[in-house]
Amino acid sequence: MTDSCLSGLRVIDASRVLAGPYCAQILGDQGAQVIKIESPEGDETRSFGPAVTEGGAAYFQALNRNKRGIVLDMGRPEAREVFWELLAGADVLIENFKASTLRSWGIEEPAQITARFPRLIHCRITGFGDDGPLGGMPGYDAAVQAISGLMSINGEPAGGPLRMGVPIVDLTTGMQAAIAVLSALHERARSGRGQMCDLALYDCAIGVAHPYLPNYLWSGKEPERTGNGHANIAPYDAFDTATCAIYIAVGNDRQFAALCAQLGKPALASDPRFCGNIDRVAHRAELTAELDALLRGCDGRELAGRLQRAGVPAAPVLGIAEVARDAHARHRGMVIDRDGYHGSGFPIKFSRTPSRLRMLPPKRGEHTREVLQQAGLDPSRIESLDKSGAFGRAG
Repeated sequence: MTDSCLSGLRVIDASRVLAGPYCAQILGDQGAQVIKIESPEGDETRSFGPAVTEGGAAYFQALNRNKRGIVLDMGRPEAREVFWELLAGADVLIENFKASTLRSWGIEEPAQITARFPRLIHCRITGFGDDGPLGGMPGYDAAVQAISGLMSINGEPAGGPLRMGVPIVDLTTGMQAAIAVLSALHERARSGRGQMCDLALYDCAIGVAHPYLPNYLWSGKEPERTGNGHANIAPYDAFDTATCAIYIAVGNDRQFAALCAQLGKPALASDPRFCGNIDRVAHRAELTAELDALLRGCDGRELAGRLQRAGVPAAPVLGIAEVARDAHARHRGMVIDRDGYHGSGFPIKFSRTPSRLRMLPPKRGEHTREVLQQAGLDPSRIESLDKSGAFGRAG
């Protein structure tokens, strides 16, 4: 097997819950050597049920493959000393410690970590950053969806704000964090210097409020919820058919003309109300009524396939169980059922250095001794640490 893209990169994942672990897993999937550090209680997502194995809940399993796991009770000075020793040999640190926790360790400012380890890429993930009016405040995905405006633009027009079904803020932050780490590593190759990457859930949430925030900044008009529709494009919505709901996503006039032809009403594309996207957005209600009437008697799946072949982006609205069984999802390797692991696959496909499942998600503390031995700690010191409770239990 050819080395993976990030083979040889050493990452300490001292984060918990979602954004940080997801970032570390992205790096691990590309071959980085990731060491996950947990408290004696363990990452709380191990109990975000349903629990499926002794290793923890499916939620935890989905965020922690391709990592080795150790336990350190960071409340103990001797455990923190081990932590600093691990950082001395690491390229990347990913953490989401509270600022007050760092201060209790004698770290007044997070920047002191890269001052101590000049080549380290320190990826710090917080809810709102460490300063400013909300600096240091706790941030979980749904609360940040609320305060960032994302909930306000999600939901049906006649309904209230609605939380997005996936933890979009955490996932976005994890991806942005991975981009930040790789960017900083690229810069380090030129300068020889590490730096801190400051990632806040709040910032990442506002960063993906597209196109609603730009629309407001340019127009001064408060956005409204559009349900399944698109604020700037029409037709771009879910429609009922005789058999199932389908989503039709028309992005240009050529696609709209093809849609009308497939629905047996080509003249609709030359209707002055619908000639261009701006016209279609302005007459959205009339266009929706026309399409509803044409789609009502169609077989949704058959029509979606026919539209796709005609160059019109369209798809049946599937449930998760259907996706898990879907032939194309399986063909693309996006569902993994292997070696006792069940999860989503690797979205990035490299031609020479493919992502792969190298390690199952670790049991709590599974690799503590192995990792510390490889870090150069002699067996007597490891025994002493164990007896002191540095691994979460007094001997």
